[in-house]
Order: sequence, then C-alpha cells, then structure tokens
Amino acid sequence: QVQLVESGGGLVQAGGSLRLSCAASGRTFSTYTMGWFRQAPGNQREFVATITASTSTSTYYADSVEGRFTISRDNAKNTVYLQMNSLKPDDTAVYYCAAGNPGNLLLLRRGSYDYWGQGTQVTVSS
Repeated sequence: QVQLVESGGGLVQAGGSLRLSCAASGRTFSTYTMGWFRQAPGNQREFVATITASTSTSTYYADSVEGRFTISRDNAKNTVYLQMNSLKPDDTAVYYCAAGNPGNLLLLRRGSYDYWGQGTQVTVSS
C-alpha cells in the first residue's frame, strides 16, 4: 500500500552528523507508525527508533542511539527523518525505514512493520 524510499546516507567521520530522510508514497502516511532499523554485514536487522502516527507523537530509541539520534516526521511532506549526531564507527550500517500498524503504538519488532524501504548506506570512519 505504501512505498518508502530512503536517502541521505553517506560517508562521515566519527563525531559528525547525518540526516536521513524517508519519503512515502500515497496519502495515508500520517496513519502509520514509522520506524528506523539498521543492518551491518553479518548481523540481524536491529531496531533504531520509532515514532507514532498520532498528532501528539511519541518516540522511542534503542539504548545504543539514545541521546544521539532523533526521529521526527512531517506528515504534510509524507516524510520521516532520522537526525544522527555524534556518529560512531559502530553506527555503520544500511539504514532502513519502515511503516507499520497500529499507528498509535510504538513498534519495536521487525515483524510489526509491513512496508520497508530499500535502505541507505551510512559509513562512519574512525
């Protein structure tokens, strides 16, 4: 039902910042809970952050990124963002955005998301 396209990845030095964007197709973006996941070679896809679809949004972060990453959304633009600050080499991964239901809940499980983007590479050098 919804198609997602990530952008904004690239190469950055440790301590730097990047902002990832995820553009969604369709007119129902505002009803979905959105999430960011990441996957490094040889590892499982792991949870990074989630944001609910309600007007008064709630967010939740993995311990590994708490205080450094910020998830946000602009429903008028059908876009979710991941602002990444104080990047570390361990943040290197392919980052994926995802959309799931119900939209009023924070979703932490991969299986809770029905739609996934293609991913964007983030590489953090030492």
